[in-house]
Amino acid sequence: MKGRTPKTFAMLLLVSAMLVTACGNNNTTKSEDAGTTTPAAQEGQADLSPITLSFFGADASPNWNKMQDDVGKEITAKTGVTLNAEFAVSGAGKDKISLMAASGDYPDMIFAKSDVAKLVDAGGMIDLTDLIEEHAPNLKKVYSEYMDRLPYSLEDKAIYVVPSNAAVDQQYFDSTGGFEIQHEVLKELGYPEVKTLQDYENVLQAYVDKYPTIDGQPTIPLTLDADDWRIMITVTNPAFYTTGAPDDGEYFINPETFEAQLHYKRPEEKEYFRWLNHMYNVGLLDKDSFVQKSDQYKSKIASGRVLGLIDQEWGYSDAENALKSAGKPERSYAHFPVTISSEYKDHGFQSTGFMAGWGVGITENCEDPVRAIKFLDYLASDEGQVLLNWGIEGKHYNVEDGKRVIPADVLDQKSNDNANFTKSSGIGLYSNISGHYGDGVKDPSGNYYTTNFPEQLVAAYSEPEKESLKAYNATTWKDLWPADDEFPVKPWGAAFDITVEEGSDYAVKFQKTQDIIRKRIPEAVLATPEKFDAVYDGMLAELDKAGAVKMEQEYTEYIKKRVELWSGK
Repeated sequence: MKGRTPKTFAMLLLVSAMLVTACGNNNTTKSEDAGTTTPAAQEGQADLSPITLSFFGADASPNWNKMQDDVGKEITAKTGVTLNAEFAVSGAGKDKISLMAASGDYPDMIFAKSDVAKLVDAGGMIDLTDLIEEHAPNLKKVYSEYMDRLPYSLEDKAIYVVPSNAAVDQQYFDSTGGFEIQHEVLKELGYPEVKTLQDYENVLQAYVDKYPTIDGQPTIPLTLDADDWRIMITVTNPAFYTTGAPDDGEYFINPETFEAQLHYKRPEEKEYFRWLNHMYNVGLLDKDSFVQKSDQYKSKIASGRVLGLIDQEWGYSDAENALKSAGKPERSYAHFPVTISSEYKDHGFQSTGFMAGWGVGITENCEDPVRAIKFLDYLASDEGQVLLNWGIEGKHYNVEDGKRVIPADVLDQKSNDNANFTKSSGIGLYSNISGHYGDGVKDPSGNYYTTNFPEQLVAAYSEPEKESLKAYNATTWKDLWPADDEFPVKPWGAAFDITVEEGSDYAVKFQKTQDIIRKRIPEAVLATPEKFDAVYDGMLAELDKAGAVKMEQEYTEYIKKRVELWSGK
């Protein structure tokens, strides 16, 4: 059974519409807060009576403060809504969502990522189409030209989630991924060129030879975090980035034919894993990389003795912030687009267009879906987005000559004590709960919706970071990457963002291949050099034996249907 709109709240929709018509009008007023538009009787703010909505998020939110932070309190004041929220810990989200689908015990709202398919198949998600049309003018404004990307599939045109994982019209001004090296290392070695794997290896080797210990502990040239799904971020995804392919999850998508293939089958990627094998065997890769937990990984980074990482900044930011708080900003990290050789370009900034896959949905257990959609709509409003991204005027930012400005002391807290600042302020905790604009988009006042724009990014850099950027003739780290317009927009968005039917033959095969990959890749990296080929080639044969070829063919059809759905043909 597919998700549905329960008949039980059909009358509520009518009554709510009548009340809004009778009690208010559609006039709007200009806020004094840098010109954001605030409806005088906006549907999203009409009912301020206290209500608690339960929420489950499939991603962790370690700084969640039960809406007792500054932004959370203001959201409640503006909407009457308090979230009773639970967030997945250590990759447990999938199991939790599976239990929900089996039991029918759903929260009012849920961010399930790709596992929303389980809930749709169980009939647990309601169709948001009419709710958005009748009660969510701000969401309609945000999605605007992308509304045709919100339906679930070609076969099922219902809207089950408000896309929130991706920002609308996102522009990237900085890079927070790639291959990382400590600023102190770069400075000591005279800011050497870092473009290829050999360059990167040379830097780590030169520094560890000179400084085998840091603060009395053994220097760690490179460590990885292979704990559960994190293996994709620090171990397997870099294989396609370093070999000139974009991020499509576990697949490489042929841009001409849309054919999907497990990216591990690309011959050039085998050479990336051969390099990791080499790094392990020469002692530059931490021997605990495939057995340590994420907390242990972060603890090593926070000690200041890890020279290099291959990660996204959100994966180690707590540890890096700890270094800054301890007065060691020089032990934080620079970012580089490293490839296996100069013939390849890192496709990290190839545009996907707006990705409407993952988001927040309302379940059939929600007793007041109208109130829930109005809550999401407020978060998507101009006022809501400024609140979520900038915080409280007079406390987290000021308006000077019509421009929002973050005071130096607040900026220092954000940069050097980010975890505590986030927990107390709430800035950044709510942005992915509803639709929102991305970096680089300006509100009606001419200010950016987010605080991530070049001037603000540069102001937030530490002194060692500014020194490193200057040495590489860059303003932000993105300047080191190939420009966005060097690549075409991907018409399928990103392959990892496509939802598949839970329990299908495809899903079973995919899980089998994942089990093989997560077992054999570590074996290949940890093998002796002469055994690497046998282990890696054996993995590829094992994948095909497990049904990978048919699985790839099926996913090719998913890709083609996505292209057809999004192209409006």
